[in-house]
Amino acid sequence: MPGDELARCVGMLLPLLEHIVYGPVRSRRLGRPLGVNLLPAGMKVCNMNCAYCQYGWTRGAPRITARHRSWPDVERVAAAVEQRLGEAAQKNELLDRITVAGHGEPTLHPAFEDVAEGLRAVRDRMAPGVRLAILSNSTTAAWPDVTRGLAFFDERYMKLDAGDPITFARINGAGRSSDASLAKIADALSALSSVVVQAMFVSDASHDFDNATDGAVQKWLSAIERVKPSRVHIYTIDRAPADAALRPVPTRRLREIAERVRAAGISADVFPSRRHQR
Repeated sequence: MPGDELARCVGMLLPLLEHIVYGPVRSRRLGRPLGVNLLPAGMKVCNMNCAYCQYGWTRGAPRITARHRSWPDVERVAAAVEQRLGEAAQKNELLDRITVAGHGEPTLHPAFEDVAEGLRAVRDRMAPGVRLAILSNSTTAAWPDVTRGLAFFDERYMKLDAGDPITFARINGAGRSSDASLAKIADALSALSSVVVQAMFVSDASHDFDNATDGAVQKWLSAIERVKPSRVHIYTIDRAPADAALRPVPTRRLREIAERVRAAGISADVFPSRRHQR
């Protein structure tokens, strides 16, 4: 399917968020989560540049923007979430999770550990029955403050799309990636308590971006076995990606990949594109 046709099918790139709290949104994997954006308003900050990102390409250097004064501080984040949870309680609004995600990598927040602790306290006080979750690209999982911050979450959804440096560089825009960097990510994930690996599979007509081939999947499986996650979420694009040439991976292929994960003794769930389920 040509890139422009896919874009029309799944919609345009999502606009960058202007507020700390958003949603609840519809999620294939997480139900109706209330989103929390720790990134500066209208500014994507990420240390990866994934070809499938629904917010478009990453611009600028995260080391510069990580010190930007517009990062929301601990008190602002806690107050925004507390207010929104109060509104939800008054309306008897159904929330499946409070999910830290946003339009970049949330663990790059310069006070991530303190923010995570504050969110846990607000959740415990305002909505103790709602799970606190985070979506991360996994690259910072070995940082001591990030490791401590991740411990405040009930659910840690950590990205791992590739098991070799070439695929990692192409799919995730990881720059000078290497076996060592992927090994460090796998080691960091394996040290965390009860992580769910989230793996996005994509392809294109030229196979320049394709992590669903037998060779790429075998190397990815080796990394998965090293991490030993509690579950693996296997999915494909459902919205317009940064690279318009990308296509969803067929459901049958996602299921084949899931079976290989299960054969390794690890639970796996498949979340196909809602518009392309062949």
